Amino acid sequence: MANVLEKVLRIGEGRTLRRLKAYASAINDLEDDFASLTDEELQDETKELRERYANGETLDDLLPEAFAAVREAAKRTLGMRHFDVQLMGGAALHLGNIAEMKTGEGKTLVATTAAYLNAIPSRGVHVITVNDFLASYQSEIMGRVFRALGMTTGCIIANQSPAERREQYAADITYGTNNEFGFDYLRDNMAWQSSDMVQRGHYFAIVDEVDSILIDEARTPLIISGPSSGEANRWFTEFASIATRLTPGEDYEVDEKKRTVGVLEPGIEKVEDYLGIDNLYESANTPLISFLNNSIKAVALFKKDKDYVVMNGEVLIVDEHTGRILMGRRYNEGIHQAIEAKEGVEVKAENQTLATVTLQNYFRLYQKLSGMTGTAETEAAEFMSTYKLGVVPIPTNKPMQRLDQTDLVYKNEKAKFEQVAEDIAERHEKGQPVLVGTTSVEKSEYLSKLLAKKGVKHEVLNAKNHAREAAIVAQAGRLGAVTVATNMAGRGTDIMLGGNSEFLAVQEMHAKGLSPTETPDEYEAEWDDVFARVKAEIKEEGDKVREAGGLYVLGTERHESRRIDNQLRGRSGRQGDPGESRFYLSLTDDLMRLFNSGAAESLMGRSNVPDDLAIENKLVGRAIRSAQAQVEGRNAEIRKNVLKYDDVLNRQREAIYSDRRHILEGDDIHDRAQAFLKSVVDDVIDTHTGEGSPDDWDLDAMWTELGTLFPISISIDEVITEAGSKGKASREFLGREILSDAKLAYKTREELLGEEAMRELERRVVLSVIDRRWRDHLYEMDYLKDGIGLRAMAQRDPLVEYQREGYALFQSMMGQIREESVGYLFNLEVQVQSDGENAVIEAKGLSEDEVSGLEYSAPSIDGEVEVRDERGRLEQAATARAQKAQAEAEAAAGPEQGSAFGNAATASGQAAASNRAERRQAAKKG
Repeated sequence: MANVLEKVLRIGEGRTLRRLKAYASAINDLEDDFASLTDEELQDETKELRERYANGETLDDLLPEAFAAVREAAKRTLGMRHFDVQLMGGAALHLGNIAEMKTGEGKTLVATTAAYLNAIPSRGVHVITVNDFLASYQSEIMGRVFRALGMTTGCIIANQSPAERREQYAADITYGTNNEFGFDYLRDNMAWQSSDMVQRGHYFAIVDEVDSILIDEARTPLIISGPSSGEANRWFTEFASIATRLTPGEDYEVDEKKRTVGVLEPGIEKVEDYLGIDNLYESANTPLISFLNNSIKAVALFKKDKDYVVMNGEVLIVDEHTGRILMGRRYNEGIHQAIEAKEGVEVKAENQTLATVTLQNYFRLYQKLSGMTGTAETEAAEFMSTYKLGVVPIPTNKPMQRLDQTDLVYKNEKAKFEQVAEDIAERHEKGQPVLVGTTSVEKSEYLSKLLAKKGVKHEVLNAKNHAREAAIVAQAGRLGAVTVATNMAGRGTDIMLGGNSEFLAVQEMHAKGLSPTETPDEYEAEWDDVFARVKAEIKEEGDKVREAGGLYVLGTERHESRRIDNQLRGRSGRQGDPGESRFYLSLTDDLMRLFNSGAAESLMGRSNVPDDLAIENKLVGRAIRSAQAQVEGRNAEIRKNVLKYDDVLNRQREAIYSDRRHILEGDDIHDRAQAFLKSVVDDVIDTHTGEGSPDDWDLDAMWTELGTLFPISISIDEVITEAGSKGKASREFLGREILSDAKLAYKTREELLGEEAMRELERRVVLSVIDRRWRDHLYEMDYLKDGIGLRAMAQRDPLVEYQREGYALFQSMMGQIREESVGYLFNLEVQVQSDGENAVIEAKGLSEDEVSGLEYSAPSIDGEVEVRDERGRLEQAATARAQKAQAEAEAAAGPEQGSAFGNAATASGQAAASNRAERRQAAKKG
């Protein structure tokens, strides 16, 4: 199917290329006009283009002049002139495509044209790179072009403060990594004030190395998690002790079927005496109620060696369906900690997901998306189906001269690496630079030892220190250089024969203490001389490298993706330079071992090939391509599946985040609070009047429940008298009377606090409840997804079931948000002060303090999940757990997957009751 789609997608390629060539021709016609402008006149072009855009011209109309302006600015500031193919690439980006351009075609320069044009509406353009170093480097170099045109450039990197980030996002063009942009989006949707938000929308994005970011890293979601409670551990231990002193039936009652407990009046008195407090149900003590409920549940409902086991000081859940231990899973809402306290093991502070989004759904936020890479064609169908992005192959500026040799296959890995080391030594001897690609850090270090034994001087890169790597890669094309790298290391930096003049010039400028942002005048004055001198030195060495055969790329193993192999090969033969590539394989390589190695093995066996002799055979090449296609197909299905499930959560996330944003931006939510009040009152009435005639309804129970929400002032007798008799008190009549009383109580509350304070209380209560309930909902959705595979056993489509049950959970959450908000608005103890201009309210549980101890889970440069703390430091243990969980999720095979979802008892929260009679009734319900 994918192949058919790929053929269909290629039909329009010729038409698109003709359109791009027409743009390039129009830009060329303007070149002399723009060359005659003074620097001031060139800078004024931006102002003129913005005025024309404001007057109704489209960006398509302005493209030729905007691109011509950028080309002229780049010539003056960088000494670089955009080739026609680079202009075509920029136009492809502007039209919302992926520009497939071979390595060395100057993709960084290509992005400047589309970025400048799309910055004209002043809505912000985001340029996404694969690491912080490249973001800083590209924003520094290309920022000079934009400054010459009167535009500002920003850069988002780790460890910036919110104020710094806001300033960077306010720039016309902002560079940064996908993880930084994604986490800022999530943090903005956790903010309590609109002034705390840093992003200003998602208008246009250019994604560099788009295949790496949108394909390789797409399976790993961005997750912000943090501790779910502060001093909770002490209370869990305290209440575990209390729970053992309470007697079932006398102090509390248990409903095993519903898995709920209700604390009775004698039990409440014992707890109050033990804690030395007057009223457990006062608002200040509300958090203690859940500790009490959970501790009783841990004793009464969760049995050791049935529901859980204790091993090595840990409480581990036993799956009720399969009897297996669910490693790494924990009960939610404090139940797990209550069991840990009951068993006397360490009570672990639970890290809870606070916000999450997949990269796929983050990038779909942009009104227009584009990307650049050297290798997108193999994934064209996926780019179109997931992101609605077409892939446009842009011709190379000069014909490709690289010689791609056939693969050499050895019997085992030891023989293969010995021959690899021998080949490298021979090339090094004649001065030819060599770039070696390995699939792991371990293998690159093994090869490094072999080269050291042969006395070959070399550098080893393992995708850890991006700045150092970029510096080494910039030198990897020099005479006799040998660079051993894992496949992704140093990606994004050009390997130029003789050395990267632009990169080396920037290094020299930094060594002189010059910066384009801090010392712009001195930087510009010095740049031309430094760049010209470095360029001349490199040209001489580059000629010698060309004579030696250009860059030799040696792959020590085939990657499971053809794209990664093509990326490695693509490092050689840039801009028409000579070059060569070859892959060395062995029958014990992962890909050969797992897929289709039988053909090669039988061939070598029949021929009695010695260990140190390789075979070159087209049959092997076909087997490898077939294996790679199988793996790519499997990985694409995984990503597709991840997206289908996340789409369910994404619709819910967009609804919640949209609500939050409206509240933060100052929408008056008084009407929403009134709607909440009506909905909650209606729900309570419906619950108690759903069956039988009015004479059968339990109005006492209804009044008790209403009393936990707001101070109801009308009595049952008054309502019955008003109706004429209990039998005449219809559902509609009760609704009108009770809602009228609730609105009166709300008005009284507002008069007591003051109108301004009430509006602020509404804002903060609704935000607080939305955030808390959304976090709990994420937890529930996670559990639902983990166990949904079991539905296949009942001949049900797991995705359909996930959609249906996810919707039910969302509706339940919305009901809880309404009910909790109403309860807090009436029952919170609030202090109102004034700061001279505005009312300032203080209430327990509504603190806007920043959450500390956050963890950030995201894809690393090789697409694996990694976890970092707030300062960007890698957390080894958390990363190992996350990688294990991801591997298990991807290997999940239907019935084999267990789930604790059915086991996870939830402690339903309730608003504080105001007197013992009411809370006795409320407690029985809990």
